[in-house]
Amino acid sequence: MDPLSQFLLAILFFHSSEYILAAAIHGMSNVNVKSLLVSKEYVLAMVFALLEYFFELLLFPGLKEHFWVSNLGLAMLVVGEIVRKLAIVTAGRSFTHLIRVYHEDHHKLVTSGVYAFVRHPSYCGFLIWSVGTQIMLCNPIATVGFAVVVWRFFAARIPYEEYFLRLFFGADYEEYARRVPSGVPFVM
Repeated sequence: MDPLSQFLLAILFFHSSEYILAAAIHGMSNVNVKSLLVSKEYVLAMVFALLEYFFELLLFPGLKEHFWVSNLGLAMLVVGEIVRKLAIVTAGRSFTHLIRVYHEDHHKLVTSGVYAFVRHPSYCGFLIWSVGTQIMLCNPIATVGFAVVVWRFFAARIPYEEYFLRLFFGADYEEYARRVPSGVPFVM
């Protein structure tokens, strides 16, 4: 299968599985289009990635013939997908796509499974997945762009989310945060 087909299947699988997991964990009545995780910025990034792919395929076809690079990207994509889905399944009802700003009774501090290794495995998995999609396409510009944009997004989101986690779980979260890395490079 060519990298473009793999890319399109990866996007389809990622978003449909996110929606299905959200529905299975939280119930259909609590799931909406936001559970697909598609924003204007995301669509724009994917369109740019496709434009780069076709532009380089037309002008620099040799750039797209590095199958070992493409296979490395595919491996990253699979690893990122697995890490993210493990995070969702492990956290169960404590996992949501939107940051909780109010503590709910079923919201528990999850520190087992993949959370024993990184505090934010779903973000770690998405970062690996998104960069992997661009390495798989042999898109040098989008690879750097995705890495920077996704990292900056999580570098801002993690401190905001952790503010609430510290409010909800106090000293337990403080101890957990001291002991376990965030899972996103250079984000403490």
